Amino acid sequence: MKLSSRLMVEPGNKARLEHRKPSATPGTANKANAEAALKRNTSRLAELQFLLYAESKHAVLIVLQALDAGGKDGTIRQVMTSLNPQGVLVTSFKVPTSEELKHDFLWRIHKHVPHLGEFGIFNRSHYEDVLVVRVHDLVPKSIWAARYDQINEFEKLLADSGVKIFKFFLHISKEEQKQRFEKRLRDPTRQWKLSEADFTERDYWGDYMQAYEDALTRCSTPWAPWYVIPADKKWFRNLAVSQILVEGLEELDMHFPPPSLDVTKVKFK
Repeated sequence: MKLSSRLMVEPGNKARLEHRKPSATPGTANKANAEAALKRNTSRLAELQFLLYAESKHAVLIVLQALDAGGKDGTIRQVMTSLNPQGVLVTSFKVPTSEELKHDFLWRIHKHVPHLGEFGIFNRSHYEDVLVVRVHDLVPKSIWAARYDQINEFEKLLADSGVKIFKFFLHISKEEQKQRFEKRLRDPTRQWKLSEADFTERDYWGDYMQAYEDALTRCSTPWAPWYVIPADKKWFRNLAVSQILVEGLEELDMHFPPPSLDVTKVKFK
């Protein structure tokens, strides 16, 4: 069975995060094997990116969601390392600006969707509007509850327009998050990444798990399925994301376009 099939939230089924262990490493024997496979996958991703650019019939949108210290930055750094940066746009979505709040919640998202032939990576995304907004009661339930269907319709529009969507929830345990925070506290080069909110948000762990489970369940669709990536072990997280990307891009069956001139008749003076 493909790794993508093992980790996908099957559309129409409940995500059931309590049954998905953050420390799991399905189908992978050890770290050494995983790192060797990751190297092959990143090399293949570079080839597929070039093909994507040449054909220019598709764009790739990668959505990364996780709790604090879940590994979004590390995934981008380790998995996307071989991609040509000229064809990749990484967007990190923070607290909405005053201008963004004057528009619908998807306005700021749509502006950053990649062009055909390009990769786009979202570090957090439109799903914040059914996660943190819900957990902290920033808008009434009648508003955020309607957003699941709005997100599905938005992603369907993108998919129908040639955007291949990969959505990854990097699933870590509360204990692993604690260990990562403690490591940052001890490391002067990483202390700057910490904020008071990192620690106070742990009080809402159960609320976030329920919000994530509902979002994964409601918004895993045939055109944009969710993948729950066991992320306690970084080496497996990197392997899983890279493998799912390779599998999904190869399914596009991309081809180089024919030359615009008769190459057999080209002569140099």
